[in-house]
This record gives sequence, C-alpha cells and structure tokens, in this order.
Amino acid sequence: MAKESEGYRPLVVESYRESGLGLHGDVHIRPVPGQWAPKNLRVECAKRLSDLSRYKLGTRFVIRAKLTDREGGGEFVYSYFGWREKVLP
Repeated sequence: MAKESEGYRPLVVESYRESGLGLHGDVHIRPVPGQWAPKNLRVECAKRLSDLSRYKLGTRFVIRAKLTDREGGGEFVYSYFGWREKVLP
C-alpha cells in the first residue's frame, strides 16, 4: 500500500556491502545518517547505483525519493529507476 501523501524529495544515499540476508546481491543502497530517512531503511532505486563496475563501494549519490510501504511489509525508500542521480565527490 503506497503512501499517497508522501512526496519525492532529495536524499543522499550510499552503496554498502551486506550479504547473507536473502537479499538480491551483496551491494545495496542506504540513506546517509542525519536526513529525513533513517539509515536502516532499504532503498529501492536504479540498479546502476550498486554496480561496482561503474562506482566504487561507498559512493554517495543524491536521488529523488519518497517513503513508502508494501502491503504486509515494512517501510522503505523508493526512487524511480529512470531518474538521473547526482554522484557526490
């Protein structure tokens, strides 16, 4: 069930490695601490952000994202995969 009132806003995220939890692959994206989204939330976004042949582990990006949830599941951060991200130095 999507959160209809939730709007898209900028969010700084970073790639990190986590394995063994039944997730899709070992490299994932999470929010950087100190923003509107907690660091422990999963981020659903373009797969290219977690592609180690394009970006090194720990690369930070600015994306447009919103808080949402799934029926029967918890909250997560969502960003449309077709939107361009900004890579931070």
